[in-house]
Amino acid sequence: MADKRTKVNIKKLLKMKRDQTPVAWITSYDLPFAYVAEQAGVEMILVGDSGGMVQLGYKTTNPVTMDEMITMAKTARRGAPDTFLIGDMPQGSYEVGEKEAIINSLRFVKEADCDAVKLEGGKRMAPKVKAISDAGILVMGHLGLTPQSIHQIGGFGVQAVSNKAAKKLEKDALSLQEAGASCLVLECIPSSTAASVTKLLDIPVIGIGAGIYCDGQVLVLHDMLGLTLKQPKFSKNFLSGNDSIFDAIEEYVNQVKNNSFPSPSNSYE
Repeated sequence: MADKRTKVNIKKLLKMKRDQTPVAWITSYDLPFAYVAEQAGVEMILVGDSGGMVQLGYKTTNPVTMDEMITMAKTARRGAPDTFLIGDMPQGSYEVGEKEAIINSLRFVKEADCDAVKLEGGKRMAPKVKAISDAGILVMGHLGLTPQSIHQIGGFGVQAVSNKAAKKLEKDALSLQEAGASCLVLECIPSSTAASVTKLLDIPVIGIGAGIYCDGQVLVLHDMLGLTLKQPKFSKNFLSGNDSIFDAIEEYVNQVKNNSFPSPSNSYE
């Protein structure tokens, strides 16, 4: 198991981007999985609103409440006290206004001891990102496939596949960075577009279904352990061929670090 380590911070993440050292994220929503993830060497844990689907059984992430997210984040923090923890802002917790966005972000920090929060959306969310950042909270953006807007974007699928859509995504990414975002997640977009955005931004860019050229990778824990009914193209079952969940997560971390994951078969071109 991994030795007790110093938790990464934003300075370390920026240095890892400059040094081209990939960052390994994973989602977790409870104490035992968070504990194993930390012991296996994961540098960052995202308490994603995906927990609403894989833990709570909702059909989408939309029904997840702020209280449910806080509960999941609290338990994940108890399991991983030395890992950078990110709380995912659920739908309805930040869209209404900047005041609500700050209040709910502070809940993640004060009640669950999160190191940062994440929210979805591009330029239209820049004022909320700025408000949260100005309040002294690290905030991370999320572009591409944004599950909270699943009805608006017409279902799950690859995003930014046209030149026009790719250019818009780049502009949205720059808007979030200028507003104070400290990191950006890109989900389900072509590898070439993700590579362009990663090169364009000064902040770390983390991919999930965005190819190998991002500054790091994140996967939903249940996907990478084969615990979902359908394995997404951008993930794979790391538990297959391994003896334990610890071994599976450790292999994921190693493959991210040596740039063997994601492979072309896990990417969109």
